[in-house]
Amino acid sequence: MSTPLTISCEDIIRSIKLSCQMRSVVETIATHKIMTEAAQQAGIQVSEEELQQEGDRLRFAKKLVKAQDTWEWLTKNHLSLDDFKALIHNNILANKLAHHLFADKVEQFFYEHQLNYFAAVTYEVILNDRDLALELFYSLQEGEITFQEIAREYIQIPELRRAVGYQGVRRRTDFRPEIAAAVFAANPPEILKPITTSKGVYFIWVEEIIQPILDEQLRANIQQELFSIWLKQQIEAMEITTHFHSDTSFQASEKTA
Repeated sequence: MSTPLTISCEDIIRSIKLSCQMRSVVETIATHKIMTEAAQQAGIQVSEEELQQEGDRLRFAKKLVKAQDTWEWLTKNHLSLDDFKALIHNNILANKLAHHLFADKVEQFFYEHQLNYFAAVTYEVILNDRDLALELFYSLQEGEITFQEIAREYIQIPELRRAVGYQGVRRRTDFRPEIAAAVFAANPPEILKPITTSKGVYFIWVEEIIQPILDEQLRANIQQELFSIWLKQQIEAMEITTHFHSDTSFQASEKTA
């Protein structure tokens, strides 16, 4: 059976405070207010067709295939249908404002920061002993051992060991500076001489260096990056005052044996 459990707005606010999430919540609210005001000043509007398309996209992303799935998701997240419309409205508004402010600045930013968008496909093994790392490196150079054998022997995490230390495709900014310098100076495929850092001795196989291309995906990413920087600057430049008052609550269900 279940018994009703009433949670007030004061309860929610106190929980947010005690979990040290208040700053994040306040900044989220400030961000929305900044976007709304900037969009109004720019004359940006959202059409019904755009709302429908974004709603469909969001439902697809969350695998809400049936109407019942959507209602259950809304209930689980304490959202009304109007809240859902507001959610997708805000998503569209943010995208349109970002495009309005930064679409014509993407190309310049890309070429000024092009090195940051180079990517590398790497495999790595992290050791604690530099002498051992050098011994393994020279053995590998002589063909006495393979990188795969080193990975199987010295990687402790099973999933990573099975993938031979595969790190995926990472940009320059995803690497530690001292490692990035060596990785992007490599001539793939190449095993780098062990690199000592505060985290350990990195034994890295650089399989591929990928040169950046300003395609639609990267253009959208840069546009969003510029927009995020702008929003952060707007928040840092303002004085935010909070005022809490509530006289409402919502119902939750507490299961009991």
